[in-house]
Amino acid sequence: MTIREQIEAREKAYYSPYAKLASDSRGREKPEEECPYRTAFARDRDRIIHSNSYRRLMHKTQVFLSPEGDHYRTRMTHTAEVCQIALTISKGLALNEDLTEAIAMGHDLGHTPFGHCGERALNAVCSEGFEHTAQSVRVVEYIERGGRGLNLTWEVKNGIACHSSSCPWAETLEGRVVRYADKIAYLNHDIDDAIRAEVLQPGDIPWDVTYVLGRGKSQRITTLVASLLENSGETIQMAPEVEKALWKLREFMFEAVYTNPKAKGEESKAEEVVKRLFAYYIDHQEQLPEEYRRIAERFGRERAACDYIAGMSDRYAISLYEELFIPRAWGM
Repeated sequence: MTIREQIEAREKAYYSPYAKLASDSRGREKPEEECPYRTAFARDRDRIIHSNSYRRLMHKTQVFLSPEGDHYRTRMTHTAEVCQIALTISKGLALNEDLTEAIAMGHDLGHTPFGHCGERALNAVCSEGFEHTAQSVRVVEYIERGGRGLNLTWEVKNGIACHSSSCPWAETLEGRVVRYADKIAYLNHDIDDAIRAEVLQPGDIPWDVTYVLGRGKSQRITTLVASLLENSGETIQMAPEVEKALWKLREFMFEAVYTNPKAKGEESKAEEVVKRLFAYYIDHQEQLPEEYRRIAERFGRERAACDYIAGMSDRYAISLYEELFIPRAWGM
């Protein structure tokens, strides 16, 4: 037996009957020879971690644009926190940890610069619409590796495609774990960042949410994760009172932080950057990098412009905007 086959045999012996085994994967769109050392899902995780799109998450906004301080979350640190929470849940439920990790690592690869305001800007100007969840799937299918894509397994792509509340539930329990872990992570770390930015005070959290989930980030995460571990089986679910508190916390965060002018005062400027770049590349398709010109030939110039802009880091989008639209000083 190869090392991979030994790992697959251990998965079959150890994992829950509700887990998705790597040996039972629906496979890849383009068949490949199996790795002798890694399962298909472990291989997917590694491809994501080594991708250009994953590295660019380091310089993409989570919530606060250009914060002054080193401790605010970025899209990459958010991804790491989602992964940690999802793995804790998957281990506790004896689900497939490699599949969970691959979905968590890849779930936000399609996020725009400047966070959700960049997403709103592209959605407003692109006639086909734009949504970061679908874009994450485009990244792994059509954009990475110079247009060849990462050729991930069906289960990983399904988990990525279904991680947002607006999407149907993932087919695998591992994908459903990541969907919960994403909410648990961003709500709690965004509270942390909002308090650091003095947009929130600890006492602002609704008392009935605090009563159920506890005080502080650690207590809230522990309560939410414990509820999933204690109530999941054939499906992934929380106790009703904990789920209700989670959604009330989310509603509070939208009112107090995600739409708060103090936290979002610069977003109109960021949206203008994205819209101007989009308009420029619609009119100057020849200025797109070669791989995006190929995308334009296949999917149209709007989709190619979206793909290129969505892949930018915050600082690259700003630098490009300055290069294209801001007059330079005369040299002497």
